[in-house]
Amino acid sequence: MNKIKNLGFIGLGNMGGPMAAHLARAGYDLTVYDINPEASAKFVAQHGGRVAASLAALGGKADAVITMLPTDKIVNQVILGDGGVASTLARGGIVIDMSTSDPVATQALAAALKPRGIEVIDAPVMGGVVFAKDATLDIMAAGDAQALERVTPVLKSMGRGVTPCGAVGSAHALKALGNYINACAMINVVEAMAIGRKFGLDALFMADALLPMVNGRQHPLEKKVIPQILTRKFSTGMAMGLITKDIGITVNMAKALEAYAPLAECTLAQWVRAVEQFGGQPDQTEVAKLWEHESGITLERS
Repeated sequence: MNKIKNLGFIGLGNMGGPMAAHLARAGYDLTVYDINPEASAKFVAQHGGRVAASLAALGGKADAVITMLPTDKIVNQVILGDGGVASTLARGGIVIDMSTSDPVATQALAAALKPRGIEVIDAPVMGGVVFAKDATLDIMAAGDAQALERVTPVLKSMGRGVTPCGAVGSAHALKALGNYINACAMINVVEAMAIGRKFGLDALFMADALLPMVNGRQHPLEKKVIPQILTRKFSTGMAMGLITKDIGITVNMAKALEAYAPLAECTLAQWVRAVEQFGGQPDQTEVAKLWEHESGITLERS
């Protein structure tokens, strides 16, 4: 297995800049490219390496090329576009997309590069600029097993751990799902606290009081999804009809207060639908069967 020595890095923004800096410090022969030439010049002045005259020039020097870019469309353009990286990257080369990209686009990119003998590893990160700066990013990675083994030391130079996710595109899929959950959770909390403020509760008081009610061992992923749904036990002891009633209380309160509560209303509608389909007596965790039935899948341990 050939060790990666020559790296190309494309995208020296708030995340990419510090990530590339760790690679320079780790001793890789680094060539960088950014749409802003000043960013590239500043990076090399501070951290060493060289500035690529073009994307093709960068690809011709690299064993592997890392992209850290805003969208998968830009990734596709810099790799497959006219004069892009793929025009010069040799067989056996690896494209490592650390952007938050659409997994379907990642699979398409991998399919396009496969006949050229180039592998794609999707390796998105969790954590912001602070973690990028101190190399404690959590990195998910997916793709060909041998290619992933080759790039793991590179990835470890930028993060505190690398989690293999399976076939190409899987890491990007997981990253998108994680962000979706976080986005839902944030506005869910905001909506609940907004209803509470309309009722007269203090915002900081609610935040402090809700912490032990919904986090840690009380978080549904830890308390219900993993031990109850994935195991098919469905035995929390609370009936589906009862929690539906409780959600209804929140919706009724919001309406009475004229509070903005679209998430609560949508949530209630899904629980009511589950009760209509499965009855009010089954355990609350059996609400998962609504999504299983509609999606044609089963959420259980492999």
